[in-house]
Amino acid sequence: MTSHLDQVQSFCANQRWFGEKGHDVRVDAMATSAWLSGEGVWPAVRIGFVYCSGPPGAEFPIRVYQMPLSYHPAPAEHLGHALVGDWDEQDLDDAQVWVYDALHDKEATPYWLDAVTHGRQLDGLEFHPVHSPERTIVVPDDAQSLVLTVEQSNTSLVFGDTALLKVFRRLEPGSNPGVEIESALTEAGSELVPEVLGWARGSWPRAGGGTDTGDLAMMTAFQKNATDGWSYATTSVRDLYAEADLHAEEVGGDFAGESHRLGASTAQVHAELAKALPTDVWEPSQMVEHAAAMQRRLDHAAAQIPELQPYVPGLRRAFDALAAYGQPVPVQRIHGDFHLGQVLRTIEGWKLIDFEGEPAKSLPERRALDTTIKDVAGILRSFDYAARSLLSDHHGDQQIAYRAAEWANRNRNAFCDGYAEVANTDPRDQGVLLSAFLADKVVYETLYEARNRPTWLPIPLAAAAQLSAAE
Repeated sequence: MTSHLDQVQSFCANQRWFGEKGHDVRVDAMATSAWLSGEGVWPAVRIGFVYCSGPPGAEFPIRVYQMPLSYHPAPAEHLGHALVGDWDEQDLDDAQVWVYDALHDKEATPYWLDAVTHGRQLDGLEFHPVHSPERTIVVPDDAQSLVLTVEQSNTSLVFGDTALLKVFRRLEPGSNPGVEIESALTEAGSELVPEVLGWARGSWPRAGGGTDTGDLAMMTAFQKNATDGWSYATTSVRDLYAEADLHAEEVGGDFAGESHRLGASTAQVHAELAKALPTDVWEPSQMVEHAAAMQRRLDHAAAQIPELQPYVPGLRRAFDALAAYGQPVPVQRIHGDFHLGQVLRTIEGWKLIDFEGEPAKSLPERRALDTTIKDVAGILRSFDYAARSLLSDHHGDQQIAYRAAEWANRNRNAFCDGYAEVANTDPRDQGVLLSAFLADKVVYETLYEARNRPTWLPIPLAAAAQLSAAE
């Protein structure tokens, strides 16, 4: 029989949340938590901690992934898509079991809901409900779970139409920035993020000895009847392209009003974060260090992507200007991975979600203070993506290409107008900072598209050309 670790590795390699695809990695160990289920109950449910190691000289020595597991005494045909493997389980009296990803098992997920809502404490596991006098959301104990399919780096479950449980897949010791930031905003009474209902924290053996502790999951109020910003924006773009002889402001699906409101909401969240969590100031010497890091990312990307090389001198000038900026820069907690897919349009207005930062970065990097201009640059680039991602359907149509640029520019300006009205400072007035962070984002996008979506590579390359010409 294939070893259970080989079966776990085969399963992980086909999951969207497994970030080691394309790398020479192996699953070489798995630890498990206390049982969430009672003794003698099927399915038996607990959490698996999967340890992956790279080849000698890899950028990471060990990665740890969380994989909730449900054990069945016989095959569960309806869970075939979530089958991890079958083996004799020593902790269940050496019984042969069929093991599944428990987040897809509706018989297993109620243990998570029960643990979070009732604050269960198990050996190595802590579940923390948020009890607030202002809280009006009550999750029914019998709410059925549904796995959302849009997540890539984590897995989210909706219970009924009330609660969203996000289970973090790649684990690191320490506080997850999503839990930390969204809990702080909830406590401060913010209406611009989903209310935090609770979270889970756990401990797992550290490779090499000792124990690590970190956040495992977070439960928030589910935003029913909400539309994510990317879908909303691209619908507007489709309306515009269908009326190719009209300007963006003349089309019924004009998005500029929403962009203006989103800018105002973003500025308000930034203000709330500055009030609720620590702030600081970067001195000019620190800006030199950040500019040098941006230069290194540019050199790394250009060495791998020849198409980027013609724009290196222009992009480098943006980073040189940042190094020579010579002014202190206020910094604070920010979103860190801000784009149209990280906002929801609800009947109450815009809400910002997923404050975990860039998935590829380490937890200390994702928790670090940064300038709010980084968030602004991220969303401005997202407007360009929304406009240009649909151009392939109109290949060679210069009028549609012109409309794409017009739509993106109109919505970028509307966002900045809304931001400025609340923040009393216009991001466009901070040209050196904004140009550098836009250029850094384009470098990131270029490398990402070349590795994952080559047909989208022209989108960041077009932006690189524009930024180079603007310098």
